Amino acid sequence: MPVRESKPLHMLAVGEVLWDIFGDNEHLGGAALNFCANIARLGGDAVLVSAVGDDERGRNVLRAMDALGLSSQCVDVTAKAATGTAVVSALSHGESGFVIPRPAAFDHAGVDLLSALDRLPQQVDWIYFGTLLQCTPAAEDLVSTLLQRYSHAHAFYDLNLRDGHWNFDLVQRLSRRAHMMKLNLGEAQALSQLSGTPSDDFHLETFCRQWSATYSIDTLCITLGDEGCLIHTGGASEYFPGFPIRVHDTVGAGDAFAAAFLYGYSAGWPMADVARLANAAGAIVASRPGATPSWNYEDCTHLIEQGTRA
Repeated sequence: MPVRESKPLHMLAVGEVLWDIFGDNEHLGGAALNFCANIARLGGDAVLVSAVGDDERGRNVLRAMDALGLSSQCVDVTAKAATGTAVVSALSHGESGFVIPRPAAFDHAGVDLLSALDRLPQQVDWIYFGTLLQCTPAAEDLVSTLLQRYSHAHAFYDLNLRDGHWNFDLVQRLSRRAHMMKLNLGEAQALSQLSGTPSDDFHLETFCRQWSATYSIDTLCITLGDEGCLIHTGGASEYFPGFPIRVHDTVGAGDAFAAAFLYGYSAGWPMADVARLANAAGAIVASRPGATPSWNYEDCTHLIEQGTRA
């Protein structure tokens, strides 16, 4: 692996923070929160724009963020809705399903933020956003305003489609804002069909070429579970193998992949090394319980070394 980047990566993530409920257990989660936690584990600086309820779960979020070393300066506390939750269920192929009650506190993210701009960070390299939060026009407007404020920053769109919480028009609008986009194979197949391609004619490389050209996206990352990922950039696609691990649950694995990918990409690493680190981070999180388990860069390099020797 290349030498670790000494220049910190400055991120602003806009999205949900919630509690993933696994039966009787609750784990801190939400794609945007998970992403920030993983950026911090790699030594980057990530500020989350979200909201929690004025309730015990909300107070527990703020305490957990402090324990993770994450700033809550842009996390509002609202009495308008309860702190978000997601009831997690196991699906086929190791994937997870989610039931997410709405409205939730995170739907009120940024309500007071833009009237208090001093809360926003001064330096931002990338703005991260997903689909779940932006089901409301107000949330879309928030992201648009932040992209305008930080016009020099790049935009990372992490699809994370959840049943009942997205539509194709929304995904198209958000794709047009992205410099980089991450999605999984099932999501790519769904978007391909909605774009008019019959399911029998789906080819991943063709989808990547057409989607990136249509929406002017520099880099597409398609996660493939334990098979690794496909990266489409510069008009070409390349597969990078994953790492065999025993899966505990896949919640948060894609968010770790996204953080590690941006870390290596921003440092200017060769794409093979970027993808290798991202695949390793995703595998490690999938092998441990919850969306924000403890891990570090050395865990990734150890897994990569093991894979290289195998």
